Amino acid sequence: MKKNRFKKAWLTEHLTDPYVKLAQKDNYRSRAVYKLQEIDVANRLLKPGQIVVDLGSAPGAWSQYLARTLGARDGSLDGTVIALDLLPMEPVAGITFLQGDFREPEVLARLEAELAGRRIDVVLSDMAPNLSGISSADAARIEHLADLSLEFADAWLKDEGALLIKSFHTGYFSQVVARFKQQFQVVKAIKPKASRDRSAEVFILGLHPKRRANTVD
Repeated sequence: MKKNRFKKAWLTEHLTDPYVKLAQKDNYRSRAVYKLQEIDVANRLLKPGQIVVDLGSAPGAWSQYLARTLGARDGSLDGTVIALDLLPMEPVAGITFLQGDFREPEVLARLEAELAGRRIDVVLSDMAPNLSGISSADAARIEHLADLSLEFADAWLKDEGALLIKSFHTGYFSQVVARFKQQFQVVKAIKPKASRDRSAEVFILGLHPKRRANTVD
């Protein structure tokens, strides 16, 4: 009974959510796009001509936003966007999608081929672990995903590049922010308006890498 009440409450909230309605109106695949949009506009992250990698891209709302933001007047993409996810994703015009784990050599080789020696301007990560409900275990999974994104950015970002990840307020949050500060000159923790008040999610933005310990030749 309690589970049914929870589902009903979630469905009611979802159907009345203004960002859900806006996403439907704007033909986006999820309301999450407005979190990225707010952060982008406030920090001027995304510009035509950039190379952007979208980690954890499914279902594709962030990739849709990237396609529209980097789109040229003739309908082509002024820049390069490579989306990666373990899950399948419906195509987004102009976006290159790679399905798989970017830690695996085969997937990394495909990414390298797409980049063709170019470094990345912006790395975006909306990755989130499957939560178990055990706070210590979930916090460790969240921290691990943050570390993966930081390692990826350390290897691939340009000198003036940016990394944006989704994280959560957990026991490890301050440690994740500290690692960002070790790696980036500017670090911001951001709670977008589109992020629900009851949600523990918070986005961490790192700008201008300080150094690259494991750079790609």
